[in-house]
Amino acid sequence: MINKRYALFTLVVAIMGWCPATIAQAATDSDAIMQRLLALEENQRRLEAELAQRDMRIAELEQHVGLTDEHLRSMDVTPAMESEAMAATTQAAPPAADKDDSVLGIFNTGGAGITLAQSENAKLNFSAWSYVRYLNQRGLDDSYTDSFGREFDIDLRNDFQVSKVNLTFSGWLFDPAFRWMFYTWTSNTSQGESAQVVVAGNMKYKFNEHLDVGLGIDALPGTRSMSGTFPRFNKVDSRPMADEFFRPSYTTGIWSAGKITDRSQYKLMLGNNLSQLGVNASRLDDQLNTWSGRIDWMPTTGEFGPQRGYDDWEMHDEVATLFGIAATRSKEDRQSQPGTEDINNSQIRLSDGTRIFQPGAFNTNGRINRATYEMLAMDVGMKYQGFALSGEYYWRWVDDFEIEGDIPVDDLYDHGFQLQTSYMFIPKYLQGYVAGSKIYGEYGDPWDTAIGVNWYPKRERLFRVNSELVYMKDSAVGYSSIPYAVGGDGVAFHTNVEMKF
Repeated sequence: MINKRYALFTLVVAIMGWCPATIAQAATDSDAIMQRLLALEENQRRLEAELAQRDMRIAELEQHVGLTDEHLRSMDVTPAMESEAMAATTQAAPPAADKDDSVLGIFNTGGAGITLAQSENAKLNFSAWSYVRYLNQRGLDDSYTDSFGREFDIDLRNDFQVSKVNLTFSGWLFDPAFRWMFYTWTSNTSQGESAQVVVAGNMKYKFNEHLDVGLGIDALPGTRSMSGTFPRFNKVDSRPMADEFFRPSYTTGIWSAGKITDRSQYKLMLGNNLSQLGVNASRLDDQLNTWSGRIDWMPTTGEFGPQRGYDDWEMHDEVATLFGIAATRSKEDRQSQPGTEDINNSQIRLSDGTRIFQPGAFNTNGRINRATYEMLAMDVGMKYQGFALSGEYYWRWVDDFEIEGDIPVDDLYDHGFQLQTSYMFIPKYLQGYVAGSKIYGEYGDPWDTAIGVNWYPKRERLFRVNSELVYMKDSAVGYSSIPYAVGGDGVAFHTNVEMKF
């Protein structure tokens, strides 16, 4: 740098020598030139330092995310699970804005939220997700008869709702490996219920790419839709009937997730119960006996798109494949069940929709107080050039009943499946999908099928208009934040405008 400065200074002096008549004035100008040179050198040093700092940050990000440069270039960088996804946003590195490498108000594309502030010691990120839904259930029968001959009315809906709003603050503190995430999650269709608003979150520390430990509220990874794919569903915030029937939900606990190999990953979680949202601590039993685990293997490409979502928004040039297996076990108490309208409700039901813990569930004077839930799920998927196909099979056993009075059974066994396929008719603009599922149960064999379309007016994955026509036969599930009604038989239609940033 000194040699460059000396050469430039010599050149300036030589030029001055050509003009002896103005040498005195030029001597004065040379001082100004030297000042400008010094300022330019200072700017260059600062830029070099910022570039080196950015290179270090990128290397750190790659290590934490566990992806190669090739994967990072090929992927649409978007957060990963309701909690897992939001945590990923805390690791995105915006460009340095000033000398001390702090930033303010940077909008991150791809659903990664807004970086409100960042320095060398912390990062604060804000993101939001919501959708407005028009739901018309007037094509359903207005009553149903369960497997015991009891008749129930169905409260059919025809309304507009701001169905859910999720406001999330996330970031890291002191070390990018230590991430935190806190959110407010409202279910406006359940206004007036105890869990219409949930304030929750979690903290995680990533020791290495194989061991990322979390504490707080998170999803039990018992089915694919509970393993971080949200909100990258073909549908908007709803699942096929069988998935909704068999799956666990969200609870408080401890978990670990990470890579097994470059093409496989895992998540293991120990939690309080199958679904704690809407259940206070005094209603939980004194046994910590809910666990769930999942393994994903992606043999062909080592990835399955952001969050391993259900569609091929990315338009894979190579065939991407996914194989998953999950198992869940929980000892459930009737006191620890969420209400029928609680947020992200998940109940253990008979295949005719009857909740097993309700009094007289089996049309006797008996009642189940405790039961053991065990569920196994296996799924496969493929994606190629805008086409995606996924299937999942479920097996569920409920036994070890503790009862009062009499009931006619000692255990329950149900199984079923779901299938989904989608295609990008116009890449990143117009998509169609078909989904269906069936439950083979001891108290009926309900099923559903749906056809829908997704329109992305801004060619952004997380801003879409969705319309879906769903036919359900004797639905085994239902609550106000999904299109299904318990016992529903007939057609329902809904249109949604969904947004996430």
